[in-house]
Amino acid sequence: MGTTGSQNVGRIPIDDNSILRLQEVTKVFCPGTIDEVKALDNINLDIIAEDFITVIGSNGAGKTTLLNIIAGVYPPERGGKLIVNGRDIANLSEHGHARYVGRVYQDPRTGTAAKMTIAENLSLAIMRGQKRGVGTAITKQRKELFRTVLVPLGLGLEDRLTALVGTLSGGQRQALSLVMATMSKPSLLLLDEHTATLDPKTARIVLELTQMVVSREKMTTVMVTHNMELALRFGNRLLMMHKGKIIVDLNHQQRINLTVSDLVDAFEKASGEQFVDDSVLLSSVDPMTRK
Repeated sequence: MGTTGSQNVGRIPIDDNSILRLQEVTKVFCPGTIDEVKALDNINLDIIAEDFITVIGSNGAGKTTLLNIIAGVYPPERGGKLIVNGRDIANLSEHGHARYVGRVYQDPRTGTAAKMTIAENLSLAIMRGQKRGVGTAITKQRKELFRTVLVPLGLGLEDRLTALVGTLSGGQRQALSLVMATMSKPSLLLLDEHTATLDPKTARIVLELTQMVVSREKMTTVMVTHNMELALRFGNRLLMMHKGKIIVDLNHQQRINLTVSDLVDAFEKASGEQFVDDSVLLSSVDPMTRK
């Protein structure tokens, strides 16, 4: 098992293939008040092209805050940098980040417009991150493109382009969200516990589709999950977060043949604390094996 207890364990520090580099990224909520919380604490992270990173940690560890910073929902504290292709995008708006980042949320209803058709949602997704005013007309050429990207899902959505998204099931809507997040070919795909609200059977389908889309599009991906089994099953790199820090960073070779028990041991060694989050331990039952 690889060394733990510091950030970027087992990683080459800076790489020409870096898609995104976080430098000294800190985020504090309600600063100077009794409610002050340091959600991220001096994060340094180098995300390499075609990395598929799974991020695990208990509630409050900083996982979603990390995604929100990358997505531009809010900036890091002064001095923190997010470098894409040599450019610091830390202070760009969320709209500015959208040209680099695609995201699928936990709630299937987030990120899609229920009262618009499948075709209209996909047409908007193509324009994500571009200047406002660019046309979103649904041309014959676009319809063919939409069918092309929907057919591999195997859900029949390519024959329902005029259906309102609000009429889709949770699994269908999340699969559509996955396609929408990758339509504009962003540099990075963020998956924010995107199967957490789905039933086990539907979650399994969406995870299989996720693996297919990420592989087909060669997407660099960061997937937050509460499920330790999934964190081990998916991707080539695993991060564990605790109190706003990355305390374990395992590359592909280091995580081969690891078990949930190994991850708990790694956490306790790196943090110096006992792992007591029952919600994470209970969620380690693998939905990929449920019927």
